[in-house]
Amino acid sequence: MIVPRLYPPVPLLGVSVLCHHQNKVLMIRRGKNPFAGHWSLPGGMVEVGETLKQAAERELLEETGLVASLTEPAEIFDSIQRDEDGKVQSHFVLTVFAAPYLSGILKAGDDAMEAAWLDPEDLEDRPTTPGTPDRIRRLLASSR
Repeated sequence: MIVPRLYPPVPLLGVSVLCHHQNKVLMIRRGKNPFAGHWSLPGGMVEVGETLKQAAERELLEETGLVASLTEPAEIFDSIQRDEDGKVQSHFVLTVFAAPYLSGILKAGDDAMEAAWLDPEDLEDRPTTPGTPDRIRRLLASSR
């Protein structure tokens, strides 16, 4: 069963990766809705038969060409967006992995318009998915 991402009948399970290297974080500019054109952590949907970690590794590689040293999840949260009428437009349950860069050559792929290593302080000047700059600051601070 394919569940639509906009106005889904049930919450959707996703993963993202906060990959860091030399005081920068890996970000992608989303190519698809929701939030097309916004900067976000690489990630996507968990497929049937995948563990959360396997899904995070696959999405990171598909969207950026990179590999990170993933271990345990750093955070789990709900992302619920409502339209003007108050109807749930999107509802994701997301598991975030925070990990250092291991290998690969950065190249935007899959549904990412762009991929880049960005200074976390520069995110305030860019359109981002809801809560992303605060989440990055919080997770980086807890990993030090």
